[in-house]
Amino acid sequence: MGTKKALIPALLCVLLTSACAYIVTPVPDVTPTSASASGASTGWSAMVTNVGKSDAGDLHIDITLRNETGAWSAMQTAADKPAVLTASGGKTTNCDTVFVGTGGHRLAPGFQMRGYTGGTKAEPKIQLLYVECKGAAAAPGSKLSVEYSYVTGEFNYYVPTNPISAKMELNLDKVVKDVKYPIASVEGLIEKPGANIDAINKCTLTLTDVKRTDTGLEFAWQTNNPGDYPTYVHIGTPPVIGTDGIIYGFYQSPNLADSPIDLPGQKAVWTTAVAVPKDVTGLYILLSVESKQQKLFVSHAVDITDK
Repeated sequence: MGTKKALIPALLCVLLTSACAYIVTPVPDVTPTSASASGASTGWSAMVTNVGKSDAGDLHIDITLRNETGAWSAMQTAADKPAVLTASGGKTTNCDTVFVGTGGHRLAPGFQMRGYTGGTKAEPKIQLLYVECKGAAAAPGSKLSVEYSYVTGEFNYYVPTNPISAKMELNLDKVVKDVKYPIASVEGLIEKPGANIDAINKCTLTLTDVKRTDTGLEFAWQTNNPGDYPTYVHIGTPPVIGTDGIIYGFYQSPNLADSPIDLPGQKAVWTTAVAVPKDVTGLYILLSVESKQQKLFVSHAVDITDK
């Protein structure tokens, strides 16, 4: 009886395609996926780019993150756990001001970053990555440890990925200058503009144009639907990262932004926009495309370095 009931909406959708959008919705696996299911992961690494003092006179440590997981990944520091500064003699100091993470975004493997768009959607602000330790000083031999968690791979709204917990340790004596962003060393990672990217229901997604505006960038998108049913292809509002190492674009789940319906045998077009300073170049789009099934997103890095 349950099977017969489940077939009724599908039959109505076939009969009334003008009023019902068909989306592939296989029964999801109720077991959360593991972030290391595709193989061993080395996690995230970090480097110290500056050691100084805050306006209040506290120890201030600027940090750059690198995705070493071998897959697209998002990371964040462990909730309610401070970073820990350890002097060469073993004395420890808790550092309660910790901004180390991707701001919710998945970053491409091999990419590096030093900040993201934080704040709120209504009032976004750039959040640089750093740690501050109240009343502390960086004596020779000092080290900073930061506990964090990360996920890798596809974003599945229905079946969240189990996060992996890890710890990174930074030597404050080793300050790295002249860091280059975003860099990547994974073969076949980068998509060119105009490439046909696989999407849900055998549709393809294409970036057809990129324009600089007074406030940032405008992207023109097109989907092509070769199938027999209407389809929505969600991509959210894609962010970008460039040579300054900052992810521009406030994070929200990619399934929340509207996309136009693509009718059978036709194409759908729409635009998205992201605020980016005019002097930021060497940009890549961090694109999440609804693929395989409803609300499952596969990540792609699209090269717009000439814009």
